[in-house]
Amino acid sequence: MQQRTIGPFTVSAIGLGAMPVSMNNDNVLPDRGDAVATVHAALDAGVTFIDTADIYAPSWDQMGHNERIVRDALASWDGDTSGILVGTKGGITRTAEKDFGRDGSLAYLRSAVQRSLDNLGVDVIDLYQYHRPDRWMVYGEIMQNLKALQDEGLVRAIGISNASVEEIAIAREVLGEGNLTSVQNEFSPRHPGSFDELRYCDAHGIAFLPWSPLGGTGGGGRSVGERFGVFREIGEAHGVSPQQVVLAWELSLSPVVVPIPGARRAASIIDSARAADLVLDADELARCSAAVGLEL
Repeated sequence: MQQRTIGPFTVSAIGLGAMPVSMNNDNVLPDRGDAVATVHAALDAGVTFIDTADIYAPSWDQMGHNERIVRDALASWDGDTSGILVGTKGGITRTAEKDFGRDGSLAYLRSAVQRSLDNLGVDVIDLYQYHRPDRWMVYGEIMQNLKALQDEGLVRAIGISNASVEEIAIAREVLGEGNLTSVQNEFSPRHPGSFDELRYCDAHGIAFLPWSPLGGTGGGGRSVGERFGVFREIGEAHGVSPQQVVLAWELSLSPVVVPIPGARRAASIIDSARAADLVLDADELARCSAAVGLEL
């Protein structure tokens, strides 16, 4: 498996987005055994980065559901887990009254981190990512709150998610040069709108983690070869899936890119992991970029 870096961590070039085993747009969830087996399949395939979040759960009152699946999968895997990086996220709230809210306050984030520590069964979170901006707060103040949690020894590295170039710049200024570890934004053939953020991260050596890199859990990932025929055509030429071509193309965009395709079946992440070994030539890569409207 090709290796890349996320801040101080060396990880597989393809990560696992664990969300679909706890929530997805199809509203079809595997049983717990199959969910754990999917994580095991990722680890067996050489994946060493797992992305989760406290809100990934079937309902508001099951917060931490996905984190606990990841914990149980790591605990029951028969391999060496010392090199596995688990990144989780916080800052989105879920309640019976309002399923998805925002809270970037220090008090809330500290309590969220404590719950994630318990859910994951660890003493410190290696990578903690602020999930979505709380528009009622100044972004720089939220970054100061995250820095306080790092100073308290609760988290090792800090990342942000769903952030604009301006917000990435603010995070860099508040956290200090080199201390913003990652940016996790939606990026895929059907959603290339975060390309400016990807280029900014490339220029500053910040890991860029595309979520829904194949197009999402509601069928976008499954149909990417139909919507963008070039990925299917190139895949057929190489004897691989169009999904592998998409991920290989994304990896080619910058050495800071670490896609995190979601999976709720073992077969899906096994196929995705193989993309790290797929080599596309310059013409094929140019055709992929042109198909999604990117001029490189």
